[in-house]
Order: sequence, then structure tokens, then C-alpha cells
Amino acid sequence: MTTPTPEAAPHRAAHKPGWAARLHGIGPIAGLVLLCIAGTLLNSDFATADNAMNVLTRTAFIGIIAVGMCFVIISGGIDLSVGSMAALIAGSVIMFINWAGPATGSPLMAVVLGATLAVLLGAMFGLAHGLLITKGRIEPFIVTLGTLGIFRAYLTYFADGGALTLDNDLSDLYAPVYYASLLGIPVPVWVFFIVAVIGGVILNRTAYGRYVQAIGSNEQVARYAAVDVDRVKILTYVLLGGCVGIATLLYVPRLGSASPTTGLLWELEAIAAVIVGGTALKGGAGSIAGTVIGAILLSVISNILNLTSIISVYLNAAVQGFVIIVVAFLQRGRR
Repeated sequence: MTTPTPEAAPHRAAHKPGWAARLHGIGPIAGLVLLCIAGTLLNSDFATADNAMNVLTRTAFIGIIAVGMCFVIISGGIDLSVGSMAALIAGSVIMFINWAGPATGSPLMAVVLGATLAVLLGAMFGLAHGLLITKGRIEPFIVTLGTLGIFRAYLTYFADGGALTLDNDLSDLYAPVYYASLLGIPVPVWVFFIVAVIGGVILNRTAYGRYVQAIGSNEQVARYAAVDVDRVKILTYVLLGGCVGIATLLYVPRLGSASPTTGLLWELEAIAAVIVGGTALKGGAGSIAGTVIGAILLSVISNILNLTSIISVYLNAAVQGFVIIVVAFLQRGRR
């Protein structure tokens, strides 16, 4: 019988997940459960089916964007422009549909083409980000901070400082994309679920997903392992842009208009959802399931604040900001 050496025990212990790691994994779920219990105790309307559907529908827009943001943050990047990008896409889609309806003579075709344009525009904006970051060798923070201002400025210019509004007939035709339900569940929730499932499969079951995690863990080692880092990063930003486009095409029929305030602070909510869901801010680790839970958790917090009036609804963004800071503090040194 071989006696374990003193060095072997610490080695085995290092590979055994400790209580902190296990707690980190169940933290978002436990937090969501506790919030739901607290919300039910504070207001009986919180536990109704209608309120649950409202929360999930509200979550869908940010949740879809957060799925794409999860890939970007895992790869070690960031995108601060998603809210402004969504605003510009919404305005562009509204202008296109208003033009295409009479031009094609088919309102339905105009709406379908407009929805397609939303995804294509998002992918193109993401491609521009990816190229500037990889080929231009500019930090993601700087690139997306710049485009944040550019996107919103162009929307303000197109709207002449006001709002771009969808024509009434076209708005009625487009409305089911947001207001319709399938099996009692709103369409945006179904789309959110499908996007999350596809995102989870890509991240965990494909070579591309493994490359994203490898680049976030150690980009230089990934290069030595013959990973095409630039290509993977570009595809990651294209994926995020596509998610922004999908979220926007679902959001447009909600109000039927786009203004300079459309998508305001969506980037804050998307980033918060990702990191609350357990994704490491430094990259290399994260999950789509955690991101989904994080997005729902933030929506539940906002819903509870609205129902109970514990604090002013104008402080919802402040609460999300505090959540980001606290989670970042708890993640210190995590890789």
C-alpha cells in the first residue's frame, strides 16, 4: 500500500471545490427565491400569474441582450453601447417600415423586412465593434463608449430631437409581436427562452464556445494553442449585436416609437444581469443559465420596488448600480 505524501493532500484539496465555490454557484438562485418570498410577503399581488408574466416579459428585452453580453464578458470584453444601439436600430426600423409599407404595397412584407433589418443592423454594428477592437487594436471600453454617443446622436438627428412613430395601420399589424401569447405565455418570453437555449448550447457544446472561454481565461495562451483570437472576438461582438437586434424588434411594437431616451441604461441592466448571474468580470468563466437568472432577479427587484414603493421608482437604476458594485467587490481576484 502506498502512503500519500504530504504534498498529495494539498494537491487533491486544491481540485476539490470548497464551500465558497458551491455557494457562488447557487447564489443567484437562492437570491431569486428569497426575493420572491419577500415580494409575496410585502404585496400579495406579486405572486399572481399576471404579475409573473409581466416580469418575464419585461425581462425578455434585457435578457436577450444579456445572453449576447455574456459571451462578450466571458471573452474578456465589454460593450457599453447596447442601449444606444437598440435606440438607433428601433428608429431605423420604424423609418424603414413607414417607407416600405406604401412602397411595397404590402404592410405585412414591410414589417417582416423591418424585423429582418433590425437583426442585420445589430450584426453590422457588432461587426464594426469587433473590427475596431481586433484590427484597430482599440480597447473595447473606448470603442463602445464612443459608439454609445454616436448611435444616440444619430437617432436624435433622424428624429429631429423628438420621436419617430410607426404609422397606425403598420403599428396594429406589428403589435402581436409584443402583445400576442402562445399557450398563455407572451411571445417575447418564448423568444427569450429560445435565445437562451441556443446561447447555452453554443457556449457549452461548440468549439467556438470553448474558444470564447479560453480567450477570456488567457488570451496569449489561446493564441499559442492556434486559436484564431481575432475571429472569435469579432464573432462574439456580432453575436451580441444580433441579440440587440432581436430584442429591439420585439420592443418596437410595445410603444410604436423611438426617441432619444429609448434603450436608456439598457447597458447597465445587461451588464448587471451577466455579473449577478455569476460571470467573472475578468472573463474566462460564466454561464447562460446564470445570466438568465440574473436578468430575472433584477426585474424582480424592480417589480418589488414598484409594487411596494419602498423607495422611489426613480432610484431603480441606482439599485442596479449598487448591485454591480457589490458583486464586483465579491468577485475580487476571481478568474
